[in-house]
Amino acid sequence: MSGITEIFDDEVVTHALVRDVALPGGAGTMALITLDNGFDHTKPNTFGPRGLTELDAALTAIAARDDLAAVGVTGKPFIFAVGADLKGAALVRTRAQAEELGRLGHEVFRRLGELDVPSFAFVNGAAMGGGLEVALHCTYRTISSGVPAVALPECFLGLVPGWGGTQLLPRLIGPANALKLIIENPLSQNRMIKGREAFRLGVADAIFEPADFLEESLRWAARVVTGETAVSRHPFIADAGAWQAAVDGARALVDLKVRGASPAPYRALDLVELARTAGRDEGFAAETAALADLLMGDELRAGLYSFDLVQRRAKRPAGAPDRALARKVTKVGVVGAGLMASQLALLFARRLEVPVVLTDLDQERLDKGVGYVRAEVDKLLGKGRITADQANRLKGLVSGSLTKDAFADADFVIEAVFEDLEIKKRVFAEVEAVVGPECVLATNTSSLPVTAMAADLWHPERVVGFHFFNPVAVLPLLEIVRGERTDDATLATAFAVARTLKKSSVLVKDSPAFVVNRLLTRFMGEVIGAVDEGTPIETADHALDGLGLPMTPFALLQLVGPAVALHVAETLHRAFPDRYRVSANLAELVKAGKPGVYAADLSIDPEARKIFEREGGTGPSGEEVRDRALRALAEEVRIMLDEKVVAAAEDIDLCMILGAGWPFHTGGITPYLDREGIAKKVNRRRFLQPGVASVPA
Repeated sequence: MSGITEIFDDEVVTHALVRDVALPGGAGTMALITLDNGFDHTKPNTFGPRGLTELDAALTAIAARDDLAAVGVTGKPFIFAVGADLKGAALVRTRAQAEELGRLGHEVFRRLGELDVPSFAFVNGAAMGGGLEVALHCTYRTISSGVPAVALPECFLGLVPGWGGTQLLPRLIGPANALKLIIENPLSQNRMIKGREAFRLGVADAIFEPADFLEESLRWAARVVTGETAVSRHPFIADAGAWQAAVDGARALVDLKVRGASPAPYRALDLVELARTAGRDEGFAAETAALADLLMGDELRAGLYSFDLVQRRAKRPAGAPDRALARKVTKVGVVGAGLMASQLALLFARRLEVPVVLTDLDQERLDKGVGYVRAEVDKLLGKGRITADQANRLKGLVSGSLTKDAFADADFVIEAVFEDLEIKKRVFAEVEAVVGPECVLATNTSSLPVTAMAADLWHPERVVGFHFFNPVAVLPLLEIVRGERTDDATLATAFAVARTLKKSSVLVKDSPAFVVNRLLTRFMGEVIGAVDEGTPIETADHALDGLGLPMTPFALLQLVGPAVALHVAETLHRAFPDRYRVSANLAELVKAGKPGVYAADLSIDPEARKIFEREGGTGPSGEEVRDRALRALAEEVRIMLDEKVVAAAEDIDLCMILGAGWPFHTGGITPYLDREGIAKKVNRRRFLQPGVASVPA
C-alpha cells in the first residue's frame, strides 16, 4: 500500500462514515455507510488508496458484527461517487503500482457482495466509473429519479472499468445493454444516462423520487430483508451465441469509431466476452491486468489532458469578459427558417425558456421551420425526455413571422441565412432598424468576417460571431468570435447565453473560418488534392484511419455537403492562396449536384469517381497522403497561434475535440502532433512545452 499511497499524496479522501439505522417495520438494524469527502457537490467523491483503505476498515468492523440485518451505502447530497482519483492515477509509473491499485479496488469493493448479510446501494446522485462499480458489487440497488449521470466512462479516457464493471454489469443486465454503458456511450461524446434510464435497463432494482429517496429506499430495503418484497430480475442467460453476437456488434461499432487507434475499448470488449464464463477471481484478475497495461500507456495521460480541457478550460474560457457585464435575454429572434435556424430555435427555447421567433420571407418555409420544432418536441415527449406540460410550453414559446418587426422587443437575434456576406449585411441592417440599441446581433457564419458584416451598422459594437456546429443539439462547441468593434457587454452576453445553452465556448479572433473549419479545410484540401493528382479515392479516404477520427475525410464531405465545403475552401483560398487550394473536381461535383462521392449503399458513386479520376495519374500513396495532411495541420496550427487566433494551443485542442470530434484519446491535435514528432519537423518546436500538459512527448 505504501507505494501507491505516496503517489496519491494530494488525495482528497472520501470517508466511509458509518451509522446504525433501524429499518422500518422491525426489520432489524442496517449499518449505513455514507461516502463523503467533506466538500459540497462541486468536488465529487472519488477513490484513491486512502479512501479505499478507509472503506475497507469500515467493512471489516461491519463484518465482525452479528447484530446487523443489512448494510447500506449511499453518498453525500447530489453525489454517490464518480470513480477513481484520476489525478493520482496519472502519476502511476510502474506496473506493480498499477496492479496494486487495481487489486485494492477489487479487494475492497467485492466485500460488499460477500458479506453474511445483504448489501444495498442507495444511489442518490451521480454514479460514474468506480462509483457505479461500488453499487454493482452490492446485492441490491435503488436509484433516485433525479440522478443526472450514470456512466462507465473509462473507455472515453483510455481505460477500462477496472473494479468489477466489465464482469458484473453484463451478468446483471445482459451483454448488449452492458456494452451500451461500457462501449457505446463513452465513444458517443461520453454520453451519460439518467436515473430513470438506469432503472429501465435494470441497473437498479427500485426507483424513488429525490424528495424522500433515502426514506423510501430504507422502507424498500426493510421489505426485501423480511421477504415481503421479492426482487425480480431478468435471469442471467449465458447463451454463447447471443453473448458473442452482442460482443461482435459492439466490436463493429468500435472499429467504426476508432479504427483500431485506441486499445481501451478493445480490451473492454475482451473482458466482457470473458465475463460469460469467468468466475470472479479470474474476471477481476483480468480487469486488473488490463487496467495496469493501460495505466502504463500514453493514451491515459492524453485522455486526461483532453478531460482537463473539457472539464476546466471549457468552463473558464480564456479571454471572456466579466460575467457581470452580461445583459439579460428575455426574447430571442432567429433570422431564417431552414434546418439550422430551426435547430437553433429549438435549442434556445429549451435552454433559455424564453419566447423565440423565426422570420422568413416565405410562408411555406416559415411553416416548415416552426413545424420542425414542434415535431422535434413531440419526439422528446415520446422518448420521455420532457413532460406533456413542458412540451406544450415549448411549442408555445416558438412562433414564426414574415416580418422582422417581431424582433422589436428581442434582446438577442441570431442570423442563420445563406453564407453570403452581402446577404448577411443586409439582414443585419434590417434587424437593426427594428430592435433596441442594446440587442445583441449574432451571426452563425462558418467562415465570413464578422467585422465586415458589422461595418455599415449604427452599432457595430453589438455584433458577435456565434458559430454552432451541426447537429446543433449534439456537438457541444461554440466558437465565439470577437469583431474588431465588438464590446465587452456584447461578448459577455454571448458567453452567458452559451453557458445557458449548455455549450462549451472558445473565444476566437475574427479571422477566416475561425478555428475548426480552417483546420478541417486545410486537412481536407490535402486529401482531396491527392485524389486530384491521381490517388484512388479509397486510398486517400482511408489514409488517416490510424488516427481514429470519427469519420473519413470524404464521409465528412458527405456530411457537410460539397457546396459548403467548396464555399469555405474558396473563402480561405482568397485569404491564404499559397496554402489553400480549390479543387476543380470538387467544383465539378457541386455542379453535378452530387451529395458527395458515396452512393446510398456507401459504395463510390460511379459518376463521382469519373469526375475525380485522372487518367494516367499516379498520386501520392496512402502513407504520403497521411504525412502531407498532418504536416499541413502542424503548419496551420503554428500560423494560427502566431496570429493569436486563440489564446493558446489548448484552445485549438478544445475546439477540435468538441467541434470536429478529434479523438479524445489522442489528447487533442497539438499533443498528437508533438508526440508524433511532426510539429518539431515542420515548425522546429513543439506546441506544448513539457509539463504544460500531462501528455508525454
